[in-house]
Amino acid sequence: MQIKRKTALIVGVLLVLAIAAWALTRPAKTRLAAPTAIPVRVVSVAQQDIPRFVSGIGTVLSLHSVVIRPQVDGILTQLLVKEGQRVKAGDLLATIDDRSIRASLDQAKALLGENQAQLQVALINLQRYKALSVDDGVSKQTYDQQQALVNQLKATAQGNQAAIDAEKVQLSYTQIRSPVSGRVGIRTVDEGNFLRMSDAQGLFSVTQIDPIAVEFSLPQQMLPTLQGLIAAPAPASVDAYLGADTDGQTGDLLGEGHLSLIDNQISSTTGTLRAKAEFNNATQRLWPGQLVTIKIQTGLDKNALVVPPTVVQRGLDAHFVYRVNGDKVEVVPVQVTYQNSDVTIIKGVQAGDVLVSDGQSRLKAGAQVEVLKEPPQVIQTLDAKVQP
Repeated sequence: MQIKRKTALIVGVLLVLAIAAWALTRPAKTRLAAPTAIPVRVVSVAQQDIPRFVSGIGTVLSLHSVVIRPQVDGILTQLLVKEGQRVKAGDLLATIDDRSIRASLDQAKALLGENQAQLQVALINLQRYKALSVDDGVSKQTYDQQQALVNQLKATAQGNQAAIDAEKVQLSYTQIRSPVSGRVGIRTVDEGNFLRMSDAQGLFSVTQIDPIAVEFSLPQQMLPTLQGLIAAPAPASVDAYLGADTDGQTGDLLGEGHLSLIDNQISSTTGTLRAKAEFNNATQRLWPGQLVTIKIQTGLDKNALVVPPTVVQRGLDAHFVYRVNGDKVEVVPVQVTYQNSDVTIIKGVQAGDVLVSDGQSRLKAGAQVEVLKEPPQVIQTLDAKVQP
């Protein structure tokens, strides 16, 4: 009997322990979890003037590049410039042996002198025959023959003068002068070589560096915009940067110029339009043949509402943003006017509105949020590139 009591007591204790353990470990079905605020980062809508730009890849071209070639055959006697030297238009670059041409010039002058002497005698005889013909002292035939001789000698004198002028031109070719202002290139011929007009390569080139041009291509859809920029009273500004445009980032600024012309036709194979901009290049940072990124200002949005690109979300039908209202957010549909990797211009909100810029993946309308302890970002850059 006593054993049975002990057994019952032990069973009761175990039962109580099991119930207690179950009560402590069972799921709290009746407990409701308190709503948790979603951490987000925010940004304030800025209102400012934003210039719009279009960019492309261009090639630097010289406005004038001349290969210096001989125009007469002869020995190169002097090279008066060095490679890389800057020269002006009209500067003497080289000389060619001119002795043979000078001899031909002297011979042409001698022939002219001889002809002029003959012409002078013929004119005196013509005057004499004219006076005698009044009294029939000479026949009219003799007078006419003398007149023909004078005309013949005058024509010969004109031919001799033309020969002298031609020799003078040939003599001028023995002094090679720069046709443009620019920089001398690498020399291909040394002094003492015999030069021929038929030589394929020239002595060197002279390339204009300042001012200089950049040629680039843009999509054909840009034609109306470019036509408006060309027709504007003030030339459209064009900036040239080193290297390609990568993720909206450009390299060092090489020069500031203006749009000068657009081509007279669109390429039917590529659907692009060529254009050219001109730059002052006193620092010579732009170099012929160099690849650069060009950026043209095509317009200006005044008092635009600007946010970072991460603010705007894409819905099924339209764009929207999450606007913070107290400790909750609301969904606000917006219209995206322009955007790129730096900024987005939108409509549908007010300047100063606080919008969610990070953490939108867990949000929905009416969700409670916790703004991270960071000051709201404000767009400060006024020259951000905005693609049309």
